[in-house]
Amino acid sequence: MLNEPLKILAVDDVRENLIALEAALDQPGVELVTASSGFEALELLLRDDFALALLDVQMPEMDGFELAELMRGTERTKGVPIMFLTAVATDERRRFRGFEAGAVDYLLKPLDITILNSKAAVFVELARQRREIARQRDELGIALGRLRAYSDNSLLATIEIDGDLRITNWFKGAERAMGYSAQDMIGRHLDEVPFLLEDERERAIAAIRSMIESRDGRAVHDHRFRRADGTRREGEWYVTALAGSGRMPGSVLLTMIDVTERRRAESTQQLLIGELNHRVKNTLATVQAIASQGFRHARSPEEFQEAFSGRIQALSRAHSLLSATTWDSASLRHLIADQVAIGTLGEDRLVLSGPDVDLPPELALRFSLILHELATNAHKYGALSNEMGTVSLSWTREGDWLRLRWQERGGPAVIQPERRGFGSSLIEGSLASDGARIAANFAPFGVVWDLDVPLVAGSERDRTSPPRLAPIEPPCSCAMGQTAPLSAAVAEPLRDPAPAPAQAPAQAGEATQSEGAPGPSLANLRILIVEDEPLVAMELAMEIEDNGGIPLGPAASCEQAIDIITRATPDLALLDGNLNGERIDSVADALAERATPFAFVSGYDRRHLPAGHSHRPMLAKPFLGSEIHAMIARLAHEMRDTAG
Repeated sequence: MLNEPLKILAVDDVRENLIALEAALDQPGVELVTASSGFEALELLLRDDFALALLDVQMPEMDGFELAELMRGTERTKGVPIMFLTAVATDERRRFRGFEAGAVDYLLKPLDITILNSKAAVFVELARQRREIARQRDELGIALGRLRAYSDNSLLATIEIDGDLRITNWFKGAERAMGYSAQDMIGRHLDEVPFLLEDERERAIAAIRSMIESRDGRAVHDHRFRRADGTRREGEWYVTALAGSGRMPGSVLLTMIDVTERRRAESTQQLLIGELNHRVKNTLATVQAIASQGFRHARSPEEFQEAFSGRIQALSRAHSLLSATTWDSASLRHLIADQVAIGTLGEDRLVLSGPDVDLPPELALRFSLILHELATNAHKYGALSNEMGTVSLSWTREGDWLRLRWQERGGPAVIQPERRGFGSSLIEGSLASDGARIAANFAPFGVVWDLDVPLVAGSERDRTSPPRLAPIEPPCSCAMGQTAPLSAAVAEPLRDPAPAPAQAPAQAGEATQSEGAPGPSLANLRILIVEDEPLVAMELAMEIEDNGGIPLGPAASCEQAIDIITRATPDLALLDGNLNGERIDSVADALAERATPFAFVSGYDRRHLPAGHSHRPMLAKPFLGSEIHAMIARLAHEMRDTAG
């Protein structure tokens, strides 16, 4: 190791001489190893490395000359410097024999300690330098090996260019990325390499030449390149100047990443972000209009809250339908089925007639709100406000036009509205700009709506007139009502509203309850709210308090939630499916361990719920207040059943 002391071997059959050498050669970083015979010295030489060997000439069994010859004949020890030490009178023949055996010096006893230390220090320093050089050699070998392995196995293309702009290294990564072999590329000048495109060659060469002249610089350039199969690709080139030293000229290391797919993905991403931004702003504008118009026409805050929540629910379900088709289109039948699912339309009192029609995204969002308004108005004042009325919804398509008729029968006698309501504003604002023709007929036997709606933009629409449905026929001989023009669309009649419609059937695994319908009291139940969106958490807390419960939290992280669970021991819990990217698994596990009933209130579907808890009840965002109450009531029943 680098920090280990360097060793000097001293061989003498006289113990006193060895003790004297130990005292004389007491140098920092140097360890003197002694041997009393040549055989013992050989064993030490085969085991350790030595910077210098001090050999006594006269020794029994094996003298110093014989030991030196054996050392020179062994690969491991032939490089160890040897200094002979002798007390015999000067004999030139013996001196020559010592040098012939490979000695670097021949000293006579008694030794001059100063001279011995100086000469030994020279060989110690040489050994230290040899060790450092060997270490650097090993490190460089390892580094070069790693570089070669990385360059050969990497997906990056690595090339080295010398000062004459010729390729000196072409690694396996470059061969894989560009398809050209090292045999074909090494030695070629950049003026003639096939991977540089002609319209970019001059710019690329100028950049590389500038880097070579800089001697120590780094840069990133974008250059297209041509693969061996002729295809053109996008490349991101990382250029590093390698400074020369001595007779080694400077060079440039090029590392190229094929970013073709990334650039395509970025382009697509930008397109999608732009489209998303467009749709979000449109949706926000729609919501803003719903809120503004709804508040203007509402008779009370409660009426506004109920109407606004229902409209947002209809809009959300239309978004879900469009998301399922990657925002391509939505089926008209599915939009109607969603109104049935949320209870605005009763399946047993609805008659459908028409072909399968896919609506473009924006029209689907508008139709979801229109259907919701028509159904809500029928529940309050029309055919669905009693037990006998029905709604007939029929449509036809011809060319680029859709004709839809909403016809109510069997409800209370219809009175011509005297004021304009939100429904008229919503329908007119949603469809009038598309050139649609809208008419409402307030016949005594039931309201009838006719909507002639273009399915494509005006510039792409054919000239075919919209199809016409059969005339409206009353079930009896009563007179027809007046047909309202577009500007006089449906408005709420000035009469006492009918009772709220019956609750829609609950879907499997979910809890629902009609808005305003009474439910069991929460009876001071402590309910944990785990939600990172403050407004959503506030809404949940208000719903809990309005129904007699005690909200705990809200907790915006798993750590906070588990702390509340530990300290407050809630009776029930409502969990968001994700907290700012943090999974909710640990909270669900903690509640399950304590047998605390909980439900998810999430924008994700069941596939994203924590493993092992996907069977738990779930409400999708956005939600109605009655749904929250119904879900909590369900959890309360579960808690009581478990306790009982």
